[in-house]
Amino acid sequence: MSVTKEIVTERLKTVNGPDFTGNIVDLGMVSEIFIADSKVFFSITVPAARAQEMEPLRAAAERVVKAIPGVAGAVVALTAEKKGGGMEAPVPARPVPKPAPPAAPQRPVPQAPASQSQGKRGVPGIDAIIAVASGKGGVGKSTTAVNLALGLAANGLRVGVLDADIYGPSMPRLLDIHGRPQTVDGKILKPMENYGLKVMSMGFLVDEETPMIWRGPMVMSALTQMLREVEWGRLDVLVVDMPPGTGDAQLTMAQQVPLAGAVIVSTPQDLALIDARKGLNMFRKVDVPLLGIIENMSYFIAPDTGKRYDIFGHGGARREAERLGVTFLGEVPLEMGIRESSDAGAPVVVSKSDGAEAKIYRDIATKVWDRVNEERGAAEAAVPSIVFE
Repeated sequence: MSVTKEIVTERLKTVNGPDFTGNIVDLGMVSEIFIADSKVFFSITVPAARAQEMEPLRAAAERVVKAIPGVAGAVVALTAEKKGGGMEAPVPARPVPKPAPPAAPQRPVPQAPASQSQGKRGVPGIDAIIAVASGKGGVGKSTTAVNLALGLAANGLRVGVLDADIYGPSMPRLLDIHGRPQTVDGKILKPMENYGLKVMSMGFLVDEETPMIWRGPMVMSALTQMLREVEWGRLDVLVVDMPPGTGDAQLTMAQQVPLAGAVIVSTPQDLALIDARKGLNMFRKVDVPLLGIIENMSYFIAPDTGKRYDIFGHGGARREAERLGVTFLGEVPLEMGIRESSDAGAPVVVSKSDGAEAKIYRDIATKVWDRVNEERGAAEAAVPSIVFE
């Protein structure tokens, strides 16, 4: 049985609106419904002032959709943006209880020391999660992320890749992976695989030319599901290819997942470095360790003359790393072979494993993993020990 928008809409009409006033469809609370590979995606618009208490409504909508025969899964997000179809009218507020009389003063309860991973839930089976980010697009972040992942795998680690760029997924093309992922019991997705990497991307769930016209809550829900509802198995490290900028996806990962650290990719020129600083500062504000900066497209060696050209300048990322006290991980040249192999779905670390560029990526991978272990050691040292006498 094929799942249609009409079937989903009719089923959603059985979900009561806030305070049991009508149903969420007739109240205009349901966004455009999107169906891909038997998975259903939509958002529910709720009053901003009552967004936190609407989680049971969201869960009910997700539950009834998952119960439809033929549905493999559902991503349902809450959004507080007002829209037409009845949402302009205020939803009646629940009665406010009278305040209770003041309680007798009590001694303050000692609080546990704050931790950068406090309140963050890891992914079972994955030892470390690394975010590869950039302040802006066009700096070669995805190419760097996939070659970094392959470099980590070449160094003997079990590696997965999560393509978190919902709007512009690159991993299917970069890793030459085609088809749709299978499911386990119709609920958990099996990651796709190539070159020894386990991979998940929105590009496996929708056609390459299909635009993803989603707002922030939909993106965050899809990202969370691709991270937590995938059978990753045992991995030493999951490399997350973040979308460019400092938006919803970055904050979702930084605030909800105990990241082992972030790698920032930039080109040498000042304009790219300005945006790279924004990415660095964002991760610092949410207490994510900065593993270092990579300078991509650092220089160009003319293949006919061997002459070097600093097309975008040179050394800007290294100087920025020194200024900020962040590890400089290495320089990757602007090389036609890197671009050609990436377009062909055979990144240089595997297609030209003996080449100079592959060695650069493997060296960067070694430095990144060393930094992960340094941060782990520092975190363990910061935890107070209890001594019994």
